[in-house]
Parts: sequence; C-alpha cells; structure tokens
Amino acid sequence: MAKILVIGSNAFGGASYVKYARDAGHDVIACSRSLEAPTPYLPYKWFEHESAFEFHQVDLNHDMDKLKSLIDKHKPNVIVNFASLCMVAQSWDTPEDWMQTNVVSTTSLMQALRHLDFLDKYIHFTTPEVYGNTDDWVKESMNFKPSTPYALSRAAGDMIVELWRETYDIPAIYTRASNIYGEGQQVFRIVPKAILCALGGEKLQLHGGGTSLRSFIHMQDVSDALELIIQKASPGESYHISPQEAVSIRELVEMICKQMGVAFNDVVEMADDRLGKDMAYLLNSDFIREKLGWQEKISLEQGISRCIGWVENFEEDLRALPPSYQHKK
Repeated sequence: MAKILVIGSNAFGGASYVKYARDAGHDVIACSRSLEAPTPYLPYKWFEHESAFEFHQVDLNHDMDKLKSLIDKHKPNVIVNFASLCMVAQSWDTPEDWMQTNVVSTTSLMQALRHLDFLDKYIHFTTPEVYGNTDDWVKESMNFKPSTPYALSRAAGDMIVELWRETYDIPAIYTRASNIYGEGQQVFRIVPKAILCALGGEKLQLHGGGTSLRSFIHMQDVSDALELIIQKASPGESYHISPQEAVSIRELVEMICKQMGVAFNDVVEMADDRLGKDMAYLLNSDFIREKLGWQEKISLEQGISRCIGWVENFEEDLRALPPSYQHKK
C-alpha cells in the first residue's frame, strides 16, 4: 500500500478519492486551501466507521513552505494533485487569479518536488479543456488549443509540469478525465443542480439550449483508474479517463427528469450560451484500457440514480449551501 498525499482534498474529485484511497488501505494525508468542506461534500464523513486520517489546511498560493514541511515530515511516495481553480465562465472575470493558482503556484510546487528521492509518482489531475473544442475522439497526443482563461491556465500548468519532469526527473503522470460527476459534487454543477431543481420545482437555465456534447464519468470509475495508475503506470505517461459515448447536456437533463418522474419543460428554461464554451470534449480512452486494463463500471443511468439518492438524503443540508460558485482569491 502507498503513502499518498492528496492535494486539493476539498475538491469534489479530491474528497471522493480520499475515501476511495482509505478504503483501499492506503495511508492518506490530505490538504486543501480551506477548512474541511460541509459534510454533504465529504464522502469520507458519511459513515461512522470511517477511520481518522490527517487533514491540513494548506493554500498553495500562500503556504508553500507549510506544504514543503508536510511533505518532508510524511515522505509520501505518491502525490495526487487535484488542486486548481476550475470554473470556466468565472475565469473571464479575474483571469489573473486563475493564472496565479494554476500556473504560478504549480511552478512553486514543481520547485518543491525537485529533490524528493522518496517520491515515486506525482499524479497531475488536469482537464480535457486544454484541447479546446474537439471535433472527434482525441488521443493523449492532441495539441493544446485552449479557448478560455481557465483552459489556458491549465495548459500552461501542464507544460510547466512536463518541463520540470524532463529537466529534473520529477515522476509526473498526467490524467485527463472527461466530465466527472457523482455523489458529493457541488450543487452548482449540472447533475446535482438539475436534481435539486427537479425536486424543488425550480427552473434550471440550459445555456445554448444544452446542445454541447460531454462524456460523463462517475468519480468512482476515475478513482479505479487512479489506483491502476499508482500500481502500473510509468512517469511521463498521460491517460484519458472517459467512457466511449457522449450525450448532450439536454439529453443528460432529460435523463434526470425521466428518472425523477418530472416533465423536462417544467424544469428547464433556455438561456444564452456562455462565453468561450466549447461544443464538445471527447477523449479517446483506448490507451488506459489497453495499457492498464481499466474500464468503467458505472453507467450514466446508474450514476444518476446514485446521485438522486444522495441529493434526497442530504437535500436540506444541500439547500443551505451556496447555490453558485463562491470565488476565493
């Protein structure tokens, strides 16, 4: 079993992965920029039998020395980094904040990892948005063509990681998952937001009519992929984690409405599309399937059913949380 430092453990992916890694028997240390998120967002707090683990409040923009001390103390042989500013539309408002976190602080982190002889793998959890709009299912060798400040900041950060890997032998591995979803996702994301709207009789704005294509992957399937990467992957490799089919956002919301027994037209209202929004992110995942033997286990229908159950279980708590993204510098 590995000793794993999870950076960005308050992120949806990070929090879900913390529970997965602990259940798998790994020794987990976690850190994030803010104190632990509310319980509905932390899968590792949903069951009383969950064992304790170390959480540290560490902001990559301000606490790099604290993070260095944490790494030196625990000497993790695996680091999984989920930390980033990751909202697309809001990145147009203050793009310098996205550059600070996703570029400048990524550079500082790479500098901190340069001399770690105990580090076997650094897994950089990044995004398909670095490719911009994809007309077909693209492979890991696809050139970057970002179309938003968020995507640009992630592309620059990815290139920094690669340069430091080549120059200083940092054992970096890159993962790009398609649209992740699952229990514990923030309520301003499309799946939980649509479920809450359907439950409460509220209107969901469907930007651009919901015509953009996305391939949705449950976070548990992503965690399965990360486990295989820890066990089998080699530094320098990149992996797409994605199903082999896509749906439009409209089709996704229709699926949610059908499972909940509500009329689609009672839930949605059409809205203008967002600035710089890409029409499709389609990732070819043949490499991880052939190289590591990964395959998804949770269908979109099954995953949505699980999300509906989670929202219903935590509905009162979820409605008390901010319904939109709250930006923090």
